[in-house]
Amino acid sequence: MHRSPLFSLLEAAHAQFVEDRGSQVPANFGSVKEEHQALKSGVGLMDLSQRGRILVRGEDAPRFLHGMVTNDVKGLEAGQGNYSFLLDVHGHILADLRILRLDAENYLLDCEPQRNEIVWRALEHHIVADAVELEDLTEQLACLALGGPCAREVLREALGFDPPSMHSLDHLFVEAVAVRLIRAALWGDEGYWILLSPEPAKALWQKLLQAGASLGIRPVGLNAVEVCRIEAGIPRYGIDMDEKTLPQETGQMHAISFTKGCYIGQEVVERIRSRGHVNRKLMGLLFEGEPKVQAGAGILIDSRPAGTVTSSIYSYRLQRTIALGYLRPEYAQAGVAAMVGNDPAQVMELPFPVAWRN
Repeated sequence: MHRSPLFSLLEAAHAQFVEDRGSQVPANFGSVKEEHQALKSGVGLMDLSQRGRILVRGEDAPRFLHGMVTNDVKGLEAGQGNYSFLLDVHGHILADLRILRLDAENYLLDCEPQRNEIVWRALEHHIVADAVELEDLTEQLACLALGGPCAREVLREALGFDPPSMHSLDHLFVEAVAVRLIRAALWGDEGYWILLSPEPAKALWQKLLQAGASLGIRPVGLNAVEVCRIEAGIPRYGIDMDEKTLPQETGQMHAISFTKGCYIGQEVVERIRSRGHVNRKLMGLLFEGEPKVQAGAGILIDSRPAGTVTSSIYSYRLQRTIALGYLRPEYAQAGVAAMVGNDPAQVMELPFPVAWRN
């Protein structure tokens, strides 16, 4: 099982570890509620070193990668990035990617750890006479992440560098501290990722905690991140999408360019667009109270099978259980009453509201 290069520091911070995607990661550092609060109103510090990272380089890299994924790659400038899907020939999602253009011929791909090998194989399979090389940087880079409205202030104090205004997945290399700074978060809120070599990452972890002490910075584990992710209505590969999922079903339309031209799986994506709908859609479910809702549970509407739950969590923000799930299009409407087992729920558009009143 994979362990982060920061494992000893996480252990010293009283992390409660769980297995996730073949890695031993912190589930929490004592209080999921307080970690969630830090991410929403202060600042939280996370170790994302277990995520997969592949460098795609070469003279043909822009054209090659552009023809492999659903979003526009050639249109990215150095220092920009986007979110994209890698599909099979039937239009099903093999992986979701954050693509960063480093310079004219180099791109860094970030993905869920269990999809790293899948992405590598899919890319390698299609390199024929292309001047393209792949390099797995997963073990060569650590990734620290700051999330929350005070993240920028902590960065400024710890790095001695005031980050400029950055759009999602914009990035830059900070020469003075030898790190790549990325505007990113797993749940869509204010956040930054810091890529650097594993050994210096240990010292930076401590420095970030010291810099954020007056702001109430907290180490944050997977559980609090999952609460934020589901509240934001963002699907996670292996939980809310898999190799049977079509891109439009997820609602992540910012991952698809309809003007870029051909790529693997593009015919299916275009056919769905011209048809105007999919056979199911990812929606939210808002429950009464705190029922334990299992992934895979059936969703009933008017006593008829309407869909399936993919993930659920207790929302500290809404003070009730929420879930993500796929619904048939005729039922995918906000306000529709549903049942999951014996528990009533209300269908919601995503993301979930900031607050809820009955």
